[in-house]
Amino acid sequence: MSRIPTPVSISAAPAASRDLLEAVHTQLGSVPNLFRIVANSPQTLEGFLGLHGALGNGSLDDQTRERIALAVAEINGCHYCLAAHQYLGSKLAKLSSDEINASRRGTSADPKASVAVEFAAKITRDRGKLSGRDVDAVREAGYSDAEIVEIVGLVALNTLTNYINEVLGTAIDFPTAESLVA
Repeated sequence: MSRIPTPVSISAAPAASRDLLEAVHTQLGSVPNLFRIVANSPQTLEGFLGLHGALGNGSLDDQTRERIALAVAEINGCHYCLAAHQYLGSKLAKLSSDEINASRRGTSADPKASVAVEFAAKITRDRGKLSGRDVDAVREAGYSDAEIVEIVGLVALNTLTNYINEVLGTAIDFPTAESLVA
């Protein structure tokens, strides 16, 4: 049970959030609990959707974005986002279960993707306090400066959703993620 009300429908959400939730419904075919709970603050919903949409149109592929989301959710202990991104990683990004588990561990079987996921995991664990060498390693792996900024943006976006879900106790409406075995 969430700690604040989750609007049960689009019409139950604040008026200023309804058009945004309609757009989510049109795009996804449903409105997951994360979007509905964020709708309590139309401004936060607008900001979240704006950043989500912009980064979704970035130059990083769906697989890399999902790998990063899984790594960040695992580090932050967000069960909602683990469930959501395990589902999205499998169904939309077509990641194998081994790759999903590797991502949750902050790595990847794909050498280039591994650098991005390791970088994202380090940003999350170290709260952004990285060295120039850390940034150089991502660039040396073939990521552009724009893609490096996108990775940081994805960490921030996923941390936002992790914190919202953990603080507010968002009810999980995806198949739950299994515990990661060491």
